[in-house]
Amino acid sequence: MAKPTEIELPDGTKMRILYEDRVVLALDKPAGWILGPDDWEHTLRNLPLALQSSISAGDYWSRSRNLRFLKHVHRLDAGTTGILLCSKSQGAIEPLSRLFADRQIKKTYLAVTDGLPKHKEWKCSIPLGPDPREAGRHQMDTKAGKQAETEFRVLATRKYTALVEARPHTGRTHQIRLHLLAACTPVQGDELYATPHPQGMALRAIGLEYRDPFTGKPVRIRAPVEEFCSAHGFAVPAGLEARRKPVEAPIDRPKGNQPAAETKPAERSGPAEASAGG
Repeated sequence: MAKPTEIELPDGTKMRILYEDRVVLALDKPAGWILGPDDWEHTLRNLPLALQSSISAGDYWSRSRNLRFLKHVHRLDAGTTGILLCSKSQGAIEPLSRLFADRQIKKTYLAVTDGLPKHKEWKCSIPLGPDPREAGRHQMDTKAGKQAETEFRVLATRKYTALVEARPHTGRTHQIRLHLLAACTPVQGDELYATPHPQGMALRAIGLEYRDPFTGKPVRIRAPVEEFCSAHGFAVPAGLEARRKPVEAPIDRPKGNQPAAETKPAERSGPAEASAGG
């Protein structure tokens, strides 16, 4: 019997599995699910705990894979949807996290803006840092902020909104959101930096590209975009046609020094810094 390609979360949400190999599982994270803290006290939509509970319960999606461990190696905000890369073993967390920390992963996002950008393509390099006035909020900070760089390209426009492709080269918290705010075109539905919207925040992680840290093979993960575009009144731009369907990848047999499920824990086991949009 084929392995399930969806995971049912406690609230009934179906979360797609976009890509899998021996080391990673890439999930299509739905909106509203957070990636911490490590308890249920503040939310019933804690994605890591929901996944671990499902694995511990032996739900078929995990049992069919003989999966006993799964942990994200980067972060997306609660309102951001799309590709969330997870490690299938403790020992692979550090090498995978290092890819993000060393900027060896190409990340692509789609955003819908409130307002029309002045330029078709542009780059923003405004440093970013925490806002000391409000916990959880960040700000543009040219004096004490950390380096941040994002490239933007307008894919389509409507009367008052634009569909924008964002390629962050660094991974600062809320990077895409703040850099679009700097252009006076905040992400539609961004409750923290702009105005709430009935459909939530229009930001989606649609692409990850990197070299497998164990085999050196190129990995290219894509998330579907048709539903996102349609929900915000856009047709799928021609350049994104190939991303409509998830990439299916065979599970390779172990090669070289790929970690097995029983690999010993690495020294650093936490996820990488927030992955630009989230």
